[in-house]
Amino acid sequence: MILPVSIQMRVLWTLAMGTVFVVLVQYQSSGAWSQQQQQQGQPLAGGRLDPMVAEDLVTMALSKVVVDGDVRVSKDVLTGITRQIARYVVYSAGGYYGATAAAAAAATTSANTIYVITPTYRRPEQIADLTRLAQALMLVRDVHWLVVEDSHVKSPQLTALIQSFGVRYDHLIAPMPEKFKKIRGAKPKGVANRNRGLKWIRQNAVEGVVYFADDDNTYDVRLFNEMRNTQKVSMWPVGLCTKTGLSTPIVKNGKLIGFYDGWIAGRKFPVDMAGFAISVKFLQERPNAQMPYKPGFEEDGFLRTLAPFEPHEIELKADNCTKILVWHTQTKKNEPSLKVDKEKYKNTNVLKLKDIIV
Repeated sequence: MILPVSIQMRVLWTLAMGTVFVVLVQYQSSGAWSQQQQQQGQPLAGGRLDPMVAEDLVTMALSKVVVDGDVRVSKDVLTGITRQIARYVVYSAGGYYGATAAAAAAATTSANTIYVITPTYRRPEQIADLTRLAQALMLVRDVHWLVVEDSHVKSPQLTALIQSFGVRYDHLIAPMPEKFKKIRGAKPKGVANRNRGLKWIRQNAVEGVVYFADDDNTYDVRLFNEMRNTQKVSMWPVGLCTKTGLSTPIVKNGKLIGFYDGWIAGRKFPVDMAGFAISVKFLQERPNAQMPYKPGFEEDGFLRTLAPFEPHEIELKADNCTKILVWHTQTKKNEPSLKVDKEKYKNTNVLKLKDIIV
């Protein structure tokens, strides 16, 4: 019997959580915890548990879990559960995957790290959108989230929110240049943010993959494993794009023969922002590659700056572009909430909640 993924996760989570803390207590009391910290260099600040150690503990715990032989759990689901429990253990031990634990971040960097660049700005839907994206990233191994805020100063509330997810991250700022704010019509939203993320990657990474993940899309966690081994530029379909409902490379007999998109407009690469990833190494070899401040042509303009690079070099993912693993859903816009009577609700939870709601 093959149970639905949600039930599989509940079964493993329930069985594993009791076991993992038994192993954790045994490991800590044995003195191996401190020895492991010393072997890796200076101990983590505040006695934090190294995330790599946490994952080892979870692996040990899951190895002790006995599940009925008829219940088969996929490798992706098992890996996701392992990562999620490991983050829970790290959090419980007083540590985070975030920027507050630099040593932990360094310990989890790998050649296959996926650098996810997410532009964001303050609006009623912001927290809901970021939370949805974070829930997907929490199940992805070796991910580094670059959240780039359209602002002149970092929002402490946003920093606290991102940190609470337990995903390795950096919170950056990159306001849209004033000259573009004043133009009429479409504005180049998110361009300054994405270019700031690219700058950070050039300064801090030598290997891995870059992916532009807007906060109002919906992501299947399998997408990230699809892009993980990108050598140059990989592509896949994006659902719910324009009136066509789809943006995708056109594949025939395993080969790219064109692009299907609701707005071609003479673009060499008529693709959606969520539909491609770039190798860090390939990007580093093109120091001038960046996104242009040209509404509607951001993706095409960026991919053109990766020259020399031609469409026939695209690596087709998602089973030769036959699966949709990301959707351009876009959250419904909400009007700013009504102002609250501060005197009436003085010393109540309402005022604290209104600090969250725009």
